[in-house]
Amino acid sequence: MEPAIFGTQPAERGSYPPAVWGVAALVVIVVAAALVYSGRKKPAAAPSTLQPADAYAASLPLSQFAMSESANLSGGKLTYLDGHVQNTGSRTVTRITVQVVFGNDEALAPQIDTVPLMLIRTKDPYIDTQAVSANPLKLGDDREFRLTFEAIPDNWNQQMPEVRVIQTK
Repeated sequence: MEPAIFGTQPAERGSYPPAVWGVAALVVIVVAAALVYSGRKKPAAAPSTLQPADAYAASLPLSQFAMSESANLSGGKLTYLDGHVQNTGSRTVTRITVQVVFGNDEALAPQIDTVPLMLIRTKDPYIDTQAVSANPLKLGDDREFRLTFEAIPDNWNQQMPEVRVIQTK
């Protein structure tokens, strides 16, 4: 008796066709992506219109402004605005948001950047900054700060920009 070379093979039990596995994997990926996307909080956009000064702003005078520039590693230009902030009010401040207005002489709307005020932590070997929350401003504190800008408009009039405190905590 010769062995059956072309005989029928017994059916495998419990296996599904590859198409079913592919569809199941696709469903899992879509559900996971939907959960991740729906759980993400969209950051609040920084206001691009001039905002009113914060009620505590008068207690945080900004002074001794100085501007400088440097090239970054990608060939672009960074612009720095340094200064001093002093807390003359009655409470400790853990966050300061400022608006910086870059004017122009072309009767166009100015560029308005809304940024957090960053305190200078160290100056040697390079200037390093930190958020105000890392070392809050207590009553009487006077600290140096640095604001960094990657894009200044070409039509900026090269005058010192207006800096205003619009939010404190």
